[in-house]
Amino acid sequence: MTHIEAGAEVDPVHPVSPPGAPAAGLTGAQVAERVARGQVNDVPVRSSRSMGEIVRANVFTRFNAIIGVLWLITLFVAPIQDSLFGFVILANTGIGIVQEWRAKQTLDSLAVIGEARPTVRRDGTAVEVATNEIVLDDLMEIGPGDKIVVDGVCAEADGLEIDESLLTGEADPVVKHPGDQVMSGSFVVAGGGAFTATKVGREAYAAQLAEDASRFTLVHSELRSGISTILKYVTWMMIPAAIGLVVTQLVVKNNELKDAIARTVGGIVPMVPEGLVLLTSVAFAIGVIRLGRKQCLVQELPAIEGLARVDTVCLDKTGTLTEGGMDVTELRTLDGYDETYVRRVLGALGESDPRPNASLQAIIDAYPDSEEWRCIESLPFSSARKYSGAAFSEGDGEASTWLLGAPDVLLAQGDPALAETERLNEQGLRVLLLARTTRDLDDPEPARGARPTALVVLEQRLRPDAADTLRYFAEQNVRAKVISGDNAVSVGAVAAKLGLSGSAVDARRMPADPQGMAGALDEGTVFGRVTPQQKRDMVGALQSHGHTVAMTGDGVNDVLALKDADIGVSMGSGSEATRAVAQIVLLNNSFSTLPSVVAEGRRVIGNITRVATLFLVKTVYSVLLAVLVVCWQVEYPFLPRHLTLLSTLTIGIPAFFLALAPNKERARPHFVRRVMRYSIPGGVVAGTATFVTYLIARHHYTGPGSLDAETSAATLTLFLISMWVLAIIARPYTWWRVALVASMGVAFLFVLVVPALQSFFALKLVGVAMPWTAVAVAVVAAAALEFLWKWVDRRFPG
Repeated sequence: MTHIEAGAEVDPVHPVSPPGAPAAGLTGAQVAERVARGQVNDVPVRSSRSMGEIVRANVFTRFNAIIGVLWLITLFVAPIQDSLFGFVILANTGIGIVQEWRAKQTLDSLAVIGEARPTVRRDGTAVEVATNEIVLDDLMEIGPGDKIVVDGVCAEADGLEIDESLLTGEADPVVKHPGDQVMSGSFVVAGGGAFTATKVGREAYAAQLAEDASRFTLVHSELRSGISTILKYVTWMMIPAAIGLVVTQLVVKNNELKDAIARTVGGIVPMVPEGLVLLTSVAFAIGVIRLGRKQCLVQELPAIEGLARVDTVCLDKTGTLTEGGMDVTELRTLDGYDETYVRRVLGALGESDPRPNASLQAIIDAYPDSEEWRCIESLPFSSARKYSGAAFSEGDGEASTWLLGAPDVLLAQGDPALAETERLNEQGLRVLLLARTTRDLDDPEPARGARPTALVVLEQRLRPDAADTLRYFAEQNVRAKVISGDNAVSVGAVAAKLGLSGSAVDARRMPADPQGMAGALDEGTVFGRVTPQQKRDMVGALQSHGHTVAMTGDGVNDVLALKDADIGVSMGSGSEATRAVAQIVLLNNSFSTLPSVVAEGRRVIGNITRVATLFLVKTVYSVLLAVLVVCWQVEYPFLPRHLTLLSTLTIGIPAFFLALAPNKERARPHFVRRVMRYSIPGGVVAGTATFVTYLIARHHYTGPGSLDAETSAATLTLFLISMWVLAIIARPYTWWRVALVASMGVAFLFVLVVPALQSFFALKLVGVAMPWTAVAVAVVAAAALEFLWKWVDRRFPG
């Protein structure tokens, strides 16, 4: 016990501990004092948008501002029927806010489930706390896979190696000793220890970086950036068309002011694809909610889209194809060693590591510790070394040093034990070598001259869902590459059991240059003895050949590759570091959830491409009609109510259902080009045909009420062409798609035949000749549309 002299001052900040004994950490009173002073790690684990931010993002948009101003004008100068478009926008915005709020709640609840809980030592006891409950001077315990969440100074170290590559770019782990700085954002790759928190909250080195990296976002995806590009083009088209329309309707035609304003608004409003951004947000948000029900946490929303674009998925074997646990099936002694003695060695090795990995845990379960043996020094396992070790004082006073790890790393080429290892690996078994060494563990090469003592044979538990998931990826033309730190032959045998064919390659013999490595990756399927840095290089090599790469993993050796991959996928039971850098976390640890994520991404991409075409056909024909009206100097053919009706029946309602429908089409790139190659010809055909009908009607009808009759004929043509566009977009047909299109047609027919609705929407077909002419023009236009879109498919393939 430490003696404290009378009158000596005790540091009120740091508790006093006996020399050589582990520090006791803060007391409860000291924690409460720091909380009162605000010295708490108050950075949220993830930063989802607040309700206020969601409302602002959905309400205060460029196009909502345009529509809002036009709506207010229309409310003053026109009947309520012409103001319907404003109420539709209000409803759409409300739907967007509700869906994104639901998505936020899903994300936040899942984030709590998947939240890392660091271990702190308080009052001499190790307890798990939430990240935001850490206070200044807390003593944090750390081990392999733990992410450093606050800055600090190392207080205890037992073979502690920390990877700071995500902060510094330096790939090699840094060995830490008491007194060394540790930085938030780094993670432990080997050993264990403790550090004292010196900077918490937003003062910590990586706090702001981490907060920004995990922010709830709807941006940085090809889909959304493509839509932004389209909206930019639309804005530039709208401005001159709208100015020309205003001048024509208010000055040139010298119409009655209120009617002129209403028709001007009627021309400008449909140019705005106001529902497109909303539907994209809703599709993403509903995707998050659907995946959340399957215990899949999407930390960055575009990851749903990103995984659907992936053409190569790199799989870590352990925890992905196999379950984390293993079983010892056999112990084969070598060189005449006694099996009882070897069992005692293995039991002591298991006891020497406070944070055993899956292989060592299986050995601990199989061989209990011998209490007479005392660990003098230990070398923790690391993925780069491929082995661990410990030095013991045996019960009889003898000292010995042992290594446990990969036989092909610990033994020289040609050693007889390697042939036996190879035979076992070919059966898909994992083999560890126990070797006795005469060198110290801090020697640069402790394995040199080691004497093989025993082979420990481990059986890996295959995930029951792995074979089906691999088959799904094969059917979807997504190539699977198994990248593991284990022996290549053993990993290849496991992959073969799961139906994954292809050659197994030892990564130590792969070319180091990106070009050569990419070639080897194209040819092989299974790669063994891969170092953490090589995993990262492999991802980069695949990306350099134009592949979109997803990486799955759960261990610290996967962190670098997960960070660099286009999409990183971590298991919920994986290390804290992997969960922090991954975009998708499978909280149920089920590899079989991945097809659901791919399917959700394909649904979003495929469906938004469909509905974007619907919206932009309307924008193109609206701009074209405005230009034609200006050139011919005639009244604009439509009032706002007519285009609100057409937009609702041929775009608004159908787009909502089509955007959320199942869709298994493989995601294809060049979103903007693929949408515009249909929208431009579709809009030009629709606008031209409608204006032709309008001009014919102007010559056909004369006298009072002629403008209303002309508008009705033009509306009929535009509706029929818009319905044909919808019918093409809805292909391939299913019963509900046919019912959707048919019900929209019936609704329009209902408006034409019910007197009250005729009056409300100012739609009444006059005579027989002109309505049938309108139908004939629409039929010709539909035929032209079919021809043009097929020609576009051949001329500009997607």
